Amino acid sequence: MSTILFDSIIFGPIKSRRLGVSLGVNLLPVNVKLCSFDCIYCECGLAQKGVVGKQPTRDEVRVALEDRLSAMSEKGERLDVITFAGNGEPTLHHEFKGIIEDTVRLRNEYFPEVKISVLSNATMIHRPEVVESLKMVDNNILKLDSGIESTARLIDAPHQPSYSVASTIENMKQFGGDFILQTMFLRGTVDGQVVDNTTDEEVAAWVEAVKQVRPKKIMMYSIDRETPIKTLEKVSKEEMSKIADVLRQLGFAVDVA
Repeated sequence: MSTILFDSIIFGPIKSRRLGVSLGVNLLPVNVKLCSFDCIYCECGLAQKGVVGKQPTRDEVRVALEDRLSAMSEKGERLDVITFAGNGEPTLHHEFKGIIEDTVRLRNEYFPEVKISVLSNATMIHRPEVVESLKMVDNNILKLDSGIESTARLIDAPHQPSYSVASTIENMKQFGGDFILQTMFLRGTVDGQVVDNTTDEEVAAWVEAVKQVRPKKIMMYSIDRETPIKTLEKVSKEEMSKIADVLRQLGFAVDVA
């Protein structure tokens, strides 16, 4: 299986490992990844330098989403969640807040029981309008792949020189625990450097970060699709479950996929 780019604004519905039957919304260009990270495990591949793509407008997203929700409602199709994901970081869209407002209204009209989820790498939660937007959704899912700076930079390859684990943790506290923390566990090598966020040192730092931000739920997962870096390895569900048990003993709700 190759790395993929979504070729439309609306995609699916698909069966998500963590969210159920999910209708995807892609706010990024259809021909290129647009993200503030360049994660070594990203299913969209690594960033293509010099390739520019056009983001859909708020109106284009609204029309595409309403068309799909209306058709699904008429057919009586099942839907559990509307998920903002796609070809990069959705909160980079300059009309993100308005798009979320439109989505809440359309959800209430066509599928009032359905949840709205945003999969974000948490790099834009220093912006008040992004924080406001994420507080509107049911599942504000924020990434933290390591509690150690050097490992986070190796795994996530942030574009911003100012990125830091410490500032990300501080910014996550704005949500008062009303968010879901998502972490990818993996091991392998990157350009000859060993990467493994399952070591005792890594787990201790990550657990400390979790204790600071106190999310309402934690989603732990590992590689499930082909990655752009071929020297990475999947961590077993059994191994992740042992890490999860540490957090469960501290009173946290943890899902392992």
